[in-house]
Amino acid sequence: MLFKLYSDVKAFYHDTYDILMRHEAQNLVPLGNVIIGNEGKDKTGWRDHANWFMATVSDETGIRLTALMTPPYKLTLYATDNRYDSIILGCLVDGIRGTDFFIGGVMTENDLAEDFARIYTGSKYRINKRQRIYELLRVEPGIQSIGSLRLAQESDMAFLPYWATGFESESYGSAQPILSNAEHSRYNISTGKLHILEDNGIPVSMVKINWEMQTACGIGYVYTPPYFRCRGYATSCVAAVSRLVLERGYSRCVLYTDLENPVSNSIYQKIGYKAICDSLEIEFVI
Repeated sequence: MLFKLYSDVKAFYHDTYDILMRHEAQNLVPLGNVIIGNEGKDKTGWRDHANWFMATVSDETGIRLTALMTPPYKLTLYATDNRYDSIILGCLVDGIRGTDFFIGGVMTENDLAEDFARIYTGSKYRINKRQRIYELLRVEPGIQSIGSLRLAQESDMAFLPYWATGFESESYGSAQPILSNAEHSRYNISTGKLHILEDNGIPVSMVKINWEMQTACGIGYVYTPPYFRCRGYATSCVAAVSRLVLERGYSRCVLYTDLENPVSNSIYQKIGYKAICDSLEIEFVI
């Protein structure tokens, strides 16, 4: 087995892109990130690939494991064709320990995530989140359309930092200060990918297009303030953005859900999203 550490994001893209594309929807996060790094247009925050951990494990047949971490986010892994063994994982672990990178956790397919965590830490890890990856090929007919969809704009700064804080608190259990979320919200507005649903001129829900890949497009950052919930706004907002993505020529939409939130999982399935893979977000406590 051969561990290879990359410093050149374009070389990493060249070696891993086609492999990751074998399971495009499953590899939503690493694929989206290697595309961002290869394009090099946006180096704000975590997108600066100078700080990324990029590595592969190979044998005589080719690359068997792809590893990517974009600090401060967790390590993402993909075992080629979802086949791996302890020797492959052990090679990656030995390689990581020979670098100066700090790996604080992993987020990937269930079995791979736990097997890597055990080899890397023994039993010193905890599962932060159980997730499910869904993909949609078409929006189910009959989904009620409520309100109108538009891009987020500067005037939305009156509420977007507070919505961002609410989203983070519910999704991660903690949130950045409002001023940090104000900066993050301005960035989201500048990308032209954050969409707001309005009902009678009142903003009621939001969804963001996160990653644009070859045939798939990832969506996320789904949030409806508590006061506006249970009125069909989230369903209408996600359905509208999903239709928009498909109209742009993508063949599928992909999103992550928290399995502990049965409401959101029910909403996505109603719209037409089908489960393709379960994923774990694991934090190391070494």
